[in-house]
Amino acid sequence: MPGTAIVGLQWGDEAKGKIVDLLTKQHDIVVRYQGGANAGHTVVVGDKKYKLSLIPSGIFRPNVQCVIAGGVVLHPEALLQEIATLNAQDVAIGKNLIISDRAHVIFPWHHVEDVLYNTIGSNEPIGTTMRGIGPCYQDKVARSFAIRLGDIYQADFRERIATIVDAKKRMLAGLVNRPDRREGAEIQPDLDVNFDVDTICKNYIGYADRLRPYVADTTDYLLNAVDADKRILFEGAQGALLDIDHGTFPYVTSSNSSGTGISSGSGVPAKFITKIIGIVKAYTTRVGGGPFPTEQDNDTGQKIRDRGNEYGTVTKRPRRCGWFDAVAARYTVRISGVDTLSLMLLDVLSTFETLQICTEYELDGRRIQVFPSVSEDLRRVEAVYETLPGWSEDITGVRNFGDLPANARSYVKRIGELIGRPIEFVSVGPDREQTITV
Repeated sequence: MPGTAIVGLQWGDEAKGKIVDLLTKQHDIVVRYQGGANAGHTVVVGDKKYKLSLIPSGIFRPNVQCVIAGGVVLHPEALLQEIATLNAQDVAIGKNLIISDRAHVIFPWHHVEDVLYNTIGSNEPIGTTMRGIGPCYQDKVARSFAIRLGDIYQADFRERIATIVDAKKRMLAGLVNRPDRREGAEIQPDLDVNFDVDTICKNYIGYADRLRPYVADTTDYLLNAVDADKRILFEGAQGALLDIDHGTFPYVTSSNSSGTGISSGSGVPAKFITKIIGIVKAYTTRVGGGPFPTEQDNDTGQKIRDRGNEYGTVTKRPRRCGWFDAVAARYTVRISGVDTLSLMLLDVLSTFETLQICTEYELDGRRIQVFPSVSEDLRRVEAVYETLPGWSEDITGVRNFGDLPANARSYVKRIGELIGRPIEFVSVGPDREQTITV
């Protein structure tokens, strides 16, 4: 049975959760395979709005198994709070959720490291959410100070925590006293680096006990599901331009958020993933620092932000907004192995008299259609635009592609032509029903 993956193709926030929720009814299993609680998904069902960070968007379909795989980093307290919030909204969570015992765990020192690292270096911060995601992945790669969820249940857990706390206190003392802070960056006065081993062990063993009913070897589970021809849907977090290896480094996340990360994060070999759907907004946004060739830091960008409610699901930070960048999308389509596209938030562009699509860049006097691999080169490019006529009609009630205004249809078709992939879905509002199958 084919597996399908949903991958964001921009700098995240592409409304992937809606398409995952829409396609879940066609699948047996939904898998979250990378990222952490820095990724927010919003799913609207009827008059209810649900906000997710770690739990897969398939949780709203009772007969679907949701899996948090080993490529995810977990803050157990945040996960338990998310479960409690969903329970309070009458979303049942029990055997329909499995969490990998291989998932790495975020500890208090990871949050502190995140804050301290963000005060050092360039005057343009990377844009971390300060949730300890990057430092946790850093320890995962370094191995010596890494703790996986399954490790908390082992007899030597306290001994390992004591060793890590001793080392982290020494390291963080040096970071706290560094004189080379970024201009204007201040350390939070309540930043506590005096970690208490007994308190940490008590808290995390308590978290692990409450999570125990959900914990399993998800790699084995998913491989068995493949053997049994189960229909699996893979849910990506963030977007391909934030990929640690293939994104706009260093202004990226700490995991492989493009299509390249599906197999490594889930443990399912790539040959079993037979369809990849790329998700793009009808415009472009990003959060935090880094180059953004089509950014509109003006009234146009503010209009997009206001109409699209472009504020972070997790952080509430205002997102930077700009026109659609076809050069960037062509790149991420290829790196992620995308078969079809879903164009989201088309309704946000209603009432614009004209629309712009970036079709190529100008760099040092040359026209290029290649997405630069070096962020400083991307910072220097000038976007070359193609202008299309806009539309004034409210399209939120449209359910058939042919019923969209002619200019809206032309805009959608042009994006598909420029990216080189067919558009399968068009979203004209946040609700499940506000989705057009092209």
